[in-house]
Amino acid sequence: MKPILTLALLPSLLMVSVALSACQNASSPTENDAQKTADTAGETTDTTLNPNVTVDETIKNEQTAEQQMINDLARHRWTLATATDSASQPLPLLMTIKDQVTLNFNKYQGQNTINYSVGCNTMSAAYNLQGQALTAEESMGTKMSCGDLNTAENRLNKLIYGDSQLSLVEGEQPMLTQVTGDSTTLVWKGRLTAQAKYNTKGETIFWAVSSETKPCTDNSAKMCLQVSPVTYDDQGIKTSEGEWALFTGTIDGYQHDSTQEEVLRLHRYNLDTDDISAEGSDAEYAYVLDTVIENNT
Repeated sequence: MKPILTLALLPSLLMVSVALSACQNASSPTENDAQKTADTAGETTDTTLNPNVTVDETIKNEQTAEQQMINDLARHRWTLATATDSASQPLPLLMTIKDQVTLNFNKYQGQNTINYSVGCNTMSAAYNLQGQALTAEESMGTKMSCGDLNTAENRLNKLIYGDSQLSLVEGEQPMLTQVTGDSTTLVWKGRLTAQAKYNTKGETIFWAVSSETKPCTDNSAKMCLQVSPVTYDDQGIKTSEGEWALFTGTIDGYQHDSTQEEVLRLHRYNLDTDDISAEGSDAEYAYVLDTVIENNT
């Protein structure tokens, strides 16, 4: 296996705001932290004023408009929908790769942060929100060479840095409009984070995935991934790999590469459903890709 990131850093990076990326989309490792204060929907509180008021509604009533917007932004993973310049002309540099241009709002050690990427390095910056005015500080992040993506990454970095105006339209498909300091308009489409979707804290696990798929045992016409659990010690050194087994489920955000073996960092969520037929079945869990940390090229 040839590591694409230094393995000694892996576990310690799970809770920092700079998400390492293997030149592909990766969710932010501080996503779970961001949701600790954002996800209370559906819980009820016994209040003498109104027993039908939910905890979520009570918290919102006590929050400022900025706090409510920050929480709403953090509940979603944002992907670029359109990018236009001050003359309302499309920006080909970003539009040609828009499906891999992402923006995430997080919280780390009490500080609001944003992570953004064009599909290679993930940049991180602290931000402040006053009303709908966003001010992003200078960013930091990994420094991998991104080839053709370098120019797009530099452009996005300049657009995010400094002052911009936000406008959020909520709904089943929320849309976030960001007008940057040079009058460029970025429109982002939102998708609920796994933390918000499953309303539970995910468990971080590591899986090796074989390049070769095999027929599923319950359906020979369907091909299944071969996966093996991987463990690391506190210093990020690999300590063991489990036996290979067929995986009958799906991994949200992951596209299988038939040319190389990979090691994935995943978030696993307990679905807690009533229709689980077998204890330990893959159906008990939802798996979401965080990032690819190794590949065998």
